[in-house]
Order: sequence, then C-alpha cells, then structure tokens
Amino acid sequence: MNKRCPCLFFTPLLVLMLALVAAPPLFAQNKAPQDFGFRYLQMPFQQDPVNILVLSQKGQEQKKKPLLLFIQGSLPIPLIIYDEQGVYGTFPFRTTELLQHYHLAIVGKPFIPVVIESKYLPPNFTFLDPDTGHFPVEYSERNILDYYVARNLAVISYLKEQPWVSNQQLVLAGHSEGSTIAAKMATLSPEITHLVYSGGNPLGRIMSFIARARAIEDSQAESDLLYWQYVINNSESLDGSEGDTPKTTYQFSLPPLHNLLQLEIPVLVTYGTKDTAAIFNDYLRVETMRQQKSNFTYKAYSGLEHNYFGLTPTGEVDYNNYNWDNVVQDWLEWLQQPAKK
Repeated sequence: MNKRCPCLFFTPLLVLMLALVAAPPLFAQNKAPQDFGFRYLQMPFQQDPVNILVLSQKGQEQKKKPLLLFIQGSLPIPLIIYDEQGVYGTFPFRTTELLQHYHLAIVGKPFIPVVIESKYLPPNFTFLDPDTGHFPVEYSERNILDYYVARNLAVISYLKEQPWVSNQQLVLAGHSEGSTIAAKMATLSPEITHLVYSGGNPLGRIMSFIARARAIEDSQAESDLLYWQYVINNSESLDGSEGDTPKTTYQFSLPPLHNLLQLEIPVLVTYGTKDTAAIFNDYLRVETMRQQKSNFTYKAYSGLEHNYFGLTPTGEVDYNNYNWDNVVQDWLEWLQQPAKK
C-alpha cells in the first residue's frame, strides 16, 4: 500500500476482526444492501451518483429519530464486503445501543461499489481499477476534502427531508480522515448539533507522516518534508498513479485545528494515546483550555492505537484487544448528557 495514504481506517486483520465483532454472521446470496439489513438510498451530487446506507433499529425504520452520520476513514473500500462465511462490518463498532436513539447513516466513496464479494478485492480490501491496478480515476478526482464536505452537506439536506429523521439532534462522527471532513462540515452547517472528532490529527495529515517517520528514522522524515514541498508545488494535481493525489494530501494536510476552534457546538475528541497523532490532540486540548472553550470534551484511551486496539509488549497491534464498542459507548453517554447552559 502506498505510504501516501496514511490515515488507514482498515487493515486486512482489522477488517477480519470487524467481521467477527461488529456484524452478525449473515449468509448473503445477493449483492443488495437490503440483504444486509440496510436501507439503500441514492441521490445525485454534481451529476455523480451518491450511495447512502441507513441502518435503523428493526421495526423502527419509520420512527422519527435523530440522525448520526458516520464518516469513515481513507481509501476506496466498499461499504459492504462479504464472502461465503458472512458479511464484514460496515461500521467498526456494535450498533445496537446507538440504534435505540439514532438512525445511522454512512456514505460510500465516490465511484466505488457499495457491495462486493471479498474475492474480487486485494488483501487490503481496496477497490482497484482492473485495467490499471490503481485507484479508479473517478475516485481519485473526487477524493479531496472540499468534495467530501460539499457532498456530505448535500446528503444531510437530503436525509433531513425524510419523514423518519427528527430535528432533535444531528450528530457527525468522523474517524481518522473522516474527522477532518466532519470538522469542516461542522463549521459550515448550522443544522449540525454535535461533533465527534475521533482519531484525527488537528495539525493535518502531513504532520502524521512526519511524526511517524521521526519516531523511526530521521532520514524518512526529511523525505516526507521534501514530499510536502512537492505537494505544495503540485497542490492541484489529480495524479493518483501512486495512491492519493497531491491535491488530496494538500487538502487533508490543512490543519483542522482552525475549523475546530471556530465551533461553539458540543465537540467530543477521542483518541488513543499510542496513536501517532495523540500529541497533536493533546495540543488541541491545551489550546481549547487556554481559550476557555467549554464546549470541548476529551477522552484519551491509554495504551490504544489509531483504531482503538491495544498493543503487544513488542509494540505490535493486538487485534485481540478490541475497544471500539467501549469507545462508542462513551460517545453515546456524552450525547445523552443534557446540554450545558
């Protein structure tokens, strides 16, 4: 996998773990989202098809509830991946408790299949153009912050028109790359009432590159800094032949800190202390304290990495130490707190 796609939400082992812990063992014969318990909605955006999955508590699909839009991390990974043994988790966490209070929505990556059998994907589960072996051009051209923000805001407007969506709350929860998207969306839409900023880097993607490299080898950090100059010089380039385009890296490296500090709505910041970006979230915490921004709440998970897994004594990711459900339970408890006056 190209190193220019750093904000990984899924790894092969992680996807396998989510198949076991985040979804029931369904045995699908068809490839429709409805076969996996989702409502499938599609809307146009800038003449592009936008695929939306909605998950609701069984029997309460038409009941008015607030909407929680989950914005996943990077890479062109289909929302539903299945094999003869069952379906992999679309959400990385158990949804049972959240569904008691919310309709959950998630939006597919542009021009990436919604449902696919795992045998058609490489080991990292990214969808590649069969002719080139690279990310699809249509995806790469749209895999930028500004596109996702505008598209997702249009999705919110569309979903708000549905009779089963309540106006009581509108929650954005973004993880990894999705946290950057969610932070900017929250500055632009007065309809968003709560933001969960999970596993993000408030100083931007390039700082994750550099911090990771500094921890291993200084010469690699210097290489990343040279790459950043290349990105700046080519900040409009949509060449995706080596992974993310320069434009993608440039836009996701603009510090979300500037968007976050504008917000007056309740914001929950969650992160593992062993994540490369942990120190930058600590900095965000220091800065919001200095500015006396009482709308921010922080939850740092000691000893956990980017995707809330623990580590082995040798520092490897311990996929048996899964904590997403605990993290999301903390999200729910925070969301159910009465508003501060």
